[in-house]
Amino acid sequence: MRLFLMITLLLGATLRADPDTTPYPSTPSPKGLQVQMVPDALELGIHHAGLNITLNGLLAPEKEAKPTQLTASADGFTFAINQKYAEAMDRQIKALSDRGVLVTLIVITYRSPDERIRTLTVHPKADPAKGTTMAANTVTPEGRACYKALTDFIARRWSAADATHGRVWGWVVSNEVNSHHEWHQMGPANAEEVAGQYEDQVRLAWESLRRHSSNARVYLSLEHNWTAKNHPNPLMACPGRTLLELFAKRARERGDFDWNLAFHPYPWNLRDPRTWLDKVTFDDDTKKVTFKNLEVLTRKLATPELLYAGQPRRLSFTEQGFDLTMRPDAPAEQAAAYAYAWEKVTRLGGTVDAFLYHRQVDHAKEGGRRFGLWSNKPGSIADPDQKRPIWFLFQAAGTPAWDKIAAPYLPTCGLQSWDEVMKK
Repeated sequence: MRLFLMITLLLGATLRADPDTTPYPSTPSPKGLQVQMVPDALELGIHHAGLNITLNGLLAPEKEAKPTQLTASADGFTFAINQKYAEAMDRQIKALSDRGVLVTLIVITYRSPDERIRTLTVHPKADPAKGTTMAANTVTPEGRACYKALTDFIARRWSAADATHGRVWGWVVSNEVNSHHEWHQMGPANAEEVAGQYEDQVRLAWESLRRHSSNARVYLSLEHNWTAKNHPNPLMACPGRTLLELFAKRARERGDFDWNLAFHPYPWNLRDPRTWLDKVTFDDDTKKVTFKNLEVLTRKLATPELLYAGQPRRLSFTEQGFDLTMRPDAPAEQAAAYAYAWEKVTRLGGTVDAFLYHRQVDHAKEGGRRFGLWSNKPGSIADPDQKRPIWFLFQAAGTPAWDKIAAPYLPTCGLQSWDEVMKK
C-alpha cells in the first residue's frame, strides 16, 4: 500500500511539473516566412516560421479511435487525437526548430465535414455555411473542455522543455478577428460580443500554454482595418482599434495577462503592392494600418491602457504579402514593396518579434492574387515553378548583401534613401 501511494504521488508530481522557464529566444532579425517548403525556407535564411495548426485536424473522429490512441483531457472529458496529423506537425516543426528557427503556430479552426468534430470545435452560433476560419466552441461544456484539452496538448507537445517533437515559441489565436464574418465566424455579433468571446478564447489558450512554458508568447490576430471595418454591417466586422481596446479592457477586468499583438499590415489595396502610395495617415484615427504607417501600432501599444507590467506588448507581423499585378514592372514593384516593408520593420527597433511573409508559393485558390516568392506551376494549386526577383531580395534581408541588392529598388518606391520610409 505504501509503495502504491509513493508511485501515485510521484506520478502526480510529474503531471504537475513546473512550466519550462527558458526565456523567449533572441534572433538576429525578425526575418520570417509562412513556410510551405522547409529546405527552401532554410536556404532563404529565415529566423522565424509560421505554420497553421487546425483544431479540427488535431481531433480524431470517434469512429477512428483505437485503444492505443493519443488522447487529451479536460474537465472530465477525454478526446481522441488524430495521431497522423500530430506527427505531420512534428515533422514540420522539428525540421525548423532543430535549425534554430523560432516557430509560431497560427491556431485556427475550419468547419470539419465530421459532424461530431464540427460540434466540438466550432462556435455554436456560427453561420452553418459562411466563413473560412471559425471561432472556437468555448460555449458548451464539452466544447469548452475540448478547446482546453487540445490547447493543452499543443502546449505539452511543442512548447514544453522536452523538444522531442520540435519546439514552438509563439501562438496566434484564431485569425483576423475584427473581420469575424469571414475569419472568426461566430454569427452576427457586435464588437463587445466579439471582444468578450475572443478574450475568453485567448485566455484559455494562454492558460494552457502557461502550464508548460513561462515565456512562450500568445498573440491576438487583427487585419489592417484600424478605424474602418471590412463589412458595412456592424454585426459582421468591427474596426481593429475598437476590438483591441475592448479586448484590453475585458482582460483587465478579469485579471490582465501577457497577451501580444499579431497584425497583418497588407497594402491598402491587396491587389496593389505599392504600399508607399497608401492613402493613410499617421495618427490613431487612420482608417487602415499598412506598412506605410506602422508607427501607429507601436505608439498605440505604448499607451497606458495597453501596457503590461509597465511595458508595451510585443508585436508580430504574421501574415502579409505583395501581389504580382499585370503591370509591366510588376516583378520589380513586388520586390520593392518587400524592401520598403523590411526597411520599415527594422526601424521599429526591438518591439517586433517576427515579420512572416505570405506566401512562399502562389496559391491558385487565393482569389487570383499572386503573393508568392515563387510562381506556382500552371494547373497546380501551389507546386513551386519559378523564383521571382523578390526571392533573391528576401534571401539578402538581414545579411551584408542587403544594401547592394535593395538599393536598385529605391527609385521604384520614389525614394532616395531608405531613411525616408519613416514619418518625419
